[in-house]
Amino acid sequence: MALSKLSGDEQGIILGQLRNTLEPRLAMYFSSANKELRALLTPAVRQQLRTDYEAATALCLKMGMQSCKELREATHVYWFDKGLSAADLETLATLGSLLPALKWLTLEERSGSAGLDGALQLAEGLVAGALPALTVLIIGNMHVGDAGAAELAAALDRGALPRLKGLTLSDAGIGDAALAALAPALRRRPALERLSLGGNPLGDEGLAALVAPPPPAGTPPPPAGGLKKLKVLDLSDTQVTDAGCATLAAASHFELLHLERLDLSDTQITDAGCAALAAALDSGPLPALEHFNLAGNPFGDEGLAALVAPPPPAAGTPPPPAGGLKKLKVLDLFYSQVTDAGCATLAAALDSGALPALEELGLDGIPASVAARDAVSKTLAKRK
Repeated sequence: MALSKLSGDEQGIILGQLRNTLEPRLAMYFSSANKELRALLTPAVRQQLRTDYEAATALCLKMGMQSCKELREATHVYWFDKGLSAADLETLATLGSLLPALKWLTLEERSGSAGLDGALQLAEGLVAGALPALTVLIIGNMHVGDAGAAELAAALDRGALPRLKGLTLSDAGIGDAALAALAPALRRRPALERLSLGGNPLGDEGLAALVAPPPPAGTPPPPAGGLKKLKVLDLSDTQVTDAGCATLAAASHFELLHLERLDLSDTQITDAGCAALAAALDSGPLPALEHFNLAGNPFGDEGLAALVAPPPPAAGTPPPPAGGLKKLKVLDLFYSQVTDAGCATLAAALDSGALPALEELGLDGIPASVAARDAVSKTLAKRK
């Protein structure tokens, strides 16, 4: 069909598809061969296409790429400390629909060059369908904050990053309000497998928004979605406390069923928090957990005992179902407050068959003596 037979709107749609910032020659070539498209490609449109192309080219060169073609065909992009500015991130967002091959995008910027609005500009520009093949997005050492989190949530809800499976927002100024704004959009992404929020000032309130508590007895089950396929949850170096552990424990009865790695290192978990987690583990949740990181927390012997050597059930009550730490391969207890007594409890538990899949145990930096730690290591080695 001749383009002259199409309506002006239809011709405009075709020109819109041809206007590719990373390859502006397409629009030029087709318009030179067709008078209808040539009429639509006004001097103002041509100038805007040139301006956009120059901005994209400048960004690619700044990031160390040879040309826009390299970015257009890239499957993995790692930009570390390239001096990204808010304007650069805004430009990147406009290119989101033109990067069909990109699967992995890492943006790390420790210089502060992106300012407070860089991540916000990126999120605001991600239209529906942007970055269609992207499965992993990592933003590190770049301020996201409340406004950026809200805009990222909006981008996800309007259909950007439709195949996202892994999201990292580390050292990004994500507090409770920011996570509360972002959490609903994340929970509407049931394919999400990895969520890393380490190094942020979020605490128990934000965590509660992320992992919903179980519904009251007699009420309908929660709607489809949630974090049912999540395999990795990193909350290291946050402000999560024992209350957050209780929230995790409650949510683990119907979510986090595929969680393989849980990182709560360098938070504020005491013996009470360990006990809350242990109570949930005893009843069977977190059946897939393989790596549990509790390093750098102030819990001690009592908390460790709750995790690895819970008291036997009361007489006449059935034993708890299998689950909990049955598949655990790595347990990190570095720089906790475990003493010789805790090591003795741990050795005895290992000797009695607890943690049957355990392969690695981190005990460096704890108050226990070298002899006590060696005894645990020897007990673990005997089972291999």
